[in-house]
Amino acid sequence: MATNILGPTEKFVDKPKHLKNEQRVRCTSNRCVTATKHVAKTTRKGVDNEEQKTFLFLRRFFTISRLFLIPAFIFLMIFVFYPIVATFYTSFLSNTTGNFVGLENYDFVMFNGVYPLANLPNLLQGALPLGRLINNLLWIAIHLPVVVLSGMFLAVLLRDVKGGTIIKSIVFLGVVIPLVVGGVLFRFIYDKDAGVANAFLSLIGLGDLTRTWHAFADTALLSIILGSIWIWTGFGMIVYSAGLQGIPVELYEAAEIDGASRWKTFWRIIMPMLRSTSIVVVTLTVLWELKIFDIVYVVTRGGPRGASDVLAYEMYNVAFFGGNYAAGSAIAVILTLMTIGFAAYMVNRMSKP
Repeated sequence: MATNILGPTEKFVDKPKHLKNEQRVRCTSNRCVTATKHVAKTTRKGVDNEEQKTFLFLRRFFTISRLFLIPAFIFLMIFVFYPIVATFYTSFLSNTTGNFVGLENYDFVMFNGVYPLANLPNLLQGALPLGRLINNLLWIAIHLPVVVLSGMFLAVLLRDVKGGTIIKSIVFLGVVIPLVVGGVLFRFIYDKDAGVANAFLSLIGLGDLTRTWHAFADTALLSIILGSIWIWTGFGMIVYSAGLQGIPVELYEAAEIDGASRWKTFWRIIMPMLRSTSIVVVTLTVLWELKIFDIVYVVTRGGPRGASDVLAYEMYNVAFFGGNYAAGSAIAVILTLMTIGFAAYMVNRMSKP
């Protein structure tokens, strides 16, 4: 009688069909263990061959795919990267001789031009014009808080109102219409004879104040800023409406159970949860305000006497009408650094918890 060398709980069984070069399999405690490692080596070799084929296919695919990027890369090099480098380089050159003049163009456009970007003497005396950069900062100081607060207010107010979608669509019309069309509308709205603004003043008994608001230096900039609030409020409203959708309903229910008022719910729940949304709205609004051009061009052309001029329009005016491409390049660099710097700061704020 043959001796059982496998032990009392082990026995030989027939080889499963999926195993190769293996006659028998030893089973111990209901678990099959192969008698040799040849099967594992053969399987690993097959897996390595499949991985190699996959790798070669992907490498060939991405190599061919890069060829399709060449036209887009050439386009970017010609129309984006080269103009950026050329603008930065030109801002340090003399407009007449082409020699390197350092920061003279920046000093000229900032403080010494006919209407400098920062007209410090007029700013201290309260006289117009204040300067293009000052006008942009005034635009931000007035336009930004009104747009952010009104957009948030409308989003919260119309969240559960029946027919709120229709009202949102009406408010959002200001965003979808071209800015040039908006500028033409403002010219009619502020007109002394045919304007809605003056008709309203006459209706409430303030007819003595009627004027063509965008034609006077002391009211031109303010009239454009107030008009642009309607144009951009719809953007903030839609972004805040999307942000409100991401607030869990359970938070509102918990606040209601705890007896929190609507104001406390707004201040303690909605405001903190909309922090990232507010950063997005503020960032895009400030960038829009810094590069504003269309409305100023259509309504006032920067006048009267530069009272409503802004950086983007001054860059266009100096370079293409004044022929001073070096000064125009300097203004473009200043505007670019301001936008990139502010955007980087706000993105950094967003990344922090």
